Amino acid sequence: MSLWTRISEALAALSNGESLAQVFERLRTPRERSVGFTIAVIALGAKMAKADGQVTRDEVTAFREVFNIAAADEENAAKVFNLARLDVAGFEEYARRIADMFEDEQSTLCDLIEGLFHIAMADGFYHPNENEFLKQVAHIFGLPETEFRALRARFVPDVIPDPYTVLGVSPDAALEDIRKVWRKMVRETHPDRMIARGVPEEAIRMAEKRMVDINRAWEEITKVRAA
Repeated sequence: MSLWTRISEALAALSNGESLAQVFERLRTPRERSVGFTIAVIALGAKMAKADGQVTRDEVTAFREVFNIAAADEENAAKVFNLARLDVAGFEEYARRIADMFEDEQSTLCDLIEGLFHIAMADGFYHPNENEFLKQVAHIFGLPETEFRALRARFVPDVIPDPYTVLGVSPDAALEDIRKVWRKMVRETHPDRMIARGVPEEAIRMAEKRMVDINRAWEEITKVRAA
């Protein structure tokens, strides 16, 4: 049974009257956590896509990029997107459930926010309503304001991608202290480390861009400090 078939079954349970709490409770097992993670991104993404007043073709394409959907699964993926978009549950409830599911894995929650930023920027614009939406989700996830600003700096073109902001450090910090933060972020983002923690495959794919951004920020800082 494919991931998208299992996701469709989970959302069908919601349509049949089961509560969101009941559905997510069944998704706590290691095998089903990938289903829960994907539902969360789709549900939050579908609701965020409406935050700017419309769901564009680019935003739907962004979902395909985030989840690497096979041609055979596209029909089920479309059903999931539409079910999530029409679900009466507010985005806050989804955010709280996923925050509870991954309460000991802050980096996974950060990966989820990254996926939402990717979807938000799919149409080339960062709408104020999308910013407010993402700030609220980040708050529910317990992400510090510095981490949210670092993510925004990496994804939003009109925000200068300051390397210190990307790493979440002060420009006045000693180079050795910055090096320690950079190494810690690289360790936490490494695919082998994430697989060992049982992180969903979708989150691992989203972390690849983070690794590139982290290393680029460190290179920029060391280049400036060496000048």
